[in-house]
Amino acid sequence: MANVYEADSQKLIDLAASRLKESGIAKPSYVTYVKSGAGKERVPASEDFFYVRCASLLRQVYLKGPIGISRLRTKYGSKRGHVVHRHHHARAGGSVIKDAFDALEKKGYIKTSKQGRIITPAGRSFLDKLSNETLKGA
Repeated sequence: MANVYEADSQKLIDLAASRLKESGIAKPSYVTYVKSGAGKERVPASEDFFYVRCASLLRQVYLKGPIGISRLRTKYGSKRGHVVHRHHHARAGGSVIKDAFDALEKKGYIKTSKQGRIITPAGRSFLDKLSNETLKGA
C-alpha cells in the first residue's frame, strides 16, 4: 500500500482536486473574484482553483501537520516585484485557506487541535487511496 510520500505530488493534487469537486465541497462565491494574496496581480485563471488549493492543503496537513494558517500563508505566498525596489515576499490571503480548512473539516478529513490542523484517519485514507491510484496509473 502506497502513501503520499511515494506518489507524484502534482498528479496526486490534481486527482484529489477532481475527487473533492465531485464530492460536493461548496466553493465560496467570492473565490472567483479575489486574488489569492497581496503579491498577486490577477485573480486565479483556473476555475478549479479552490479545489486545487483544498487538495494541496490536505496534502500539506498530511505531511507537516499539525500546521496552522499562518505557516501556510507564508508557504503559499509569492515574491512581489517592484520597478525600483527589490522583490519582497508577500504572504498569501488567509480567507481562502480558512474557508478551505472549513470545507475539509465539514467533510471530515481534518480536525482542529491546540497546535493546529491535523489530518483525521478518513483524510489519511482518502489520500493514501489516491496515491495508490496515481502509482498504478504511472
